[in-house]
Amino acid sequence: MTETRRLCLVLGDQLSLDLASLDGLDPERDVVLLVEVMEEASHVPHHPQKITLIFSAMRHFAHALRQRGFRVQYVPLDEPQNTGSVPGELRRWQSLLHPQELHLTECGDWRLEQSLKDCGLPIQWHGDTRFLCTRDQFAAWAEGKKQLRMEFFYREMRRKNGLLINGDGSPVGGAWNFDAENRKALPKGITAPYPARFSPDAMTLEVVALVKERFPSHYGSLETFDYPVTQTDAQALWDYFLDYGLAAFGDYQDAMASNEPFLFHARISAALNIGLLDVRQLCSDVESAYWSGRIALNAAEGFIRQLIGWREYVRGVYWLKMPDYASGNLFGNTRPLPAFYWTGETKMNCMNHAIGQSLEHAYAHHIQRLMVTGNFALLAGIAPSQICDWYLAIYMDAFDWVELPNTLGMVMHADGGYLGSKPYCASGQYIKRMSDYCRDCAYKVSESTTDTACPFNSLYWHFVMRHSNVLRSNQRMGMVYKNLDRMPEPKQQALWERGEALLARLDAGESL
Repeated sequence: MTETRRLCLVLGDQLSLDLASLDGLDPERDVVLLVEVMEEASHVPHHPQKITLIFSAMRHFAHALRQRGFRVQYVPLDEPQNTGSVPGELRRWQSLLHPQELHLTECGDWRLEQSLKDCGLPIQWHGDTRFLCTRDQFAAWAEGKKQLRMEFFYREMRRKNGLLINGDGSPVGGAWNFDAENRKALPKGITAPYPARFSPDAMTLEVVALVKERFPSHYGSLETFDYPVTQTDAQALWDYFLDYGLAAFGDYQDAMASNEPFLFHARISAALNIGLLDVRQLCSDVESAYWSGRIALNAAEGFIRQLIGWREYVRGVYWLKMPDYASGNLFGNTRPLPAFYWTGETKMNCMNHAIGQSLEHAYAHHIQRLMVTGNFALLAGIAPSQICDWYLAIYMDAFDWVELPNTLGMVMHADGGYLGSKPYCASGQYIKRMSDYCRDCAYKVSESTTDTACPFNSLYWHFVMRHSNVLRSNQRMGMVYKNLDRMPEPKQQALWERGEALLARLDAGESL
């Protein structure tokens, strides 16, 4: 066998031919290593579709590398010699191949990266050039700032990458952010495009059978798996969105509707996060769609902001603040995650829909995550670590670098406002305004203190009251506390008692 010069370990969320550690790869002398390991598939109970996506995409990527003439060592989950961990497999193959060099691109998980750094091997690390802002660049931007703001970071990213920028450096349309135009509820008569689906091929069906056998206790359906697992199919999903979804995405990106799990959303975040799509090309395509007159500015700006603003921002916060960031718990929450998060069995129609589709498709869009399942966890005082683990487990696109800051920081405000300036909390009135969920709910969103009142209503005010000492000084919460102070004492007491009763039911293990 040819002597191995370089052994390149490629992780399951790094399936890009442009990966920095693959640069300069010699097909004759170098080896690419991909490993399916139990530790990564089960450190939280990942949705079966998520495991299927990653393992199948890894196998297809290995096939694509071999077709290009590269030497690939692929370790399936059920190989008898599989050590069960990424560091264990790297050590095993280092001892088998005796490579002169070990190469690896930065991980998307602090836990995994640390275990590799501690495994006793001389790894040559590469920056993850799939992102537009390096860890060091973000740290330099954040230096000296007591509180970070995504909006300012986003503007800098726009300027740096020349996206939707006029010749004089000003933003196209005269404003940086058109988010105020992107908050429309879905009107009657507007229908979403039929979702693009990708039938599993023989390789994917083998993975489906493996996942069914090895992860029978993990929550979530495997029957509806229809995600792209190759770069070609991921590009087809993206092209479909450009043609049929993007024009309406801006207006209705925050909308929610019964039996419409996808609406006008692209569903490309999982493919992007594992390397099947390139963020630069996505931004270029969206900008081109605007300049050609196919979409409005609010749709183009809103989508680009998610890609180069929020996505890059949360990654920067993650690597700047880990590992201490993961233990944040501003409100001292200790309540366990209710069992209905794993089953969807609740009379709250909004929660039933958001959790139900998450179990069925391993997907929910950002408002369902933030203002339904996340909002409830915040108001109910759920332990941040438990809701963070749930998001990491249940969603196809959830990797630690993106899930943890979004959940712990934005959803739970557990980082003390470092990532976001205010808690994203709301009563049932927000859900009523942005969806049709309340129409068929067993609870009444028009009521707050009765036994049939929407739980979000009293829990919202209970949250505001019980954390007054922390939140009253927050300028963005000023109007909320003015409204609370104007509220008659008997109404406040009734809201408090209804909230206490609901929390007692959660503590007793009951569903709401």
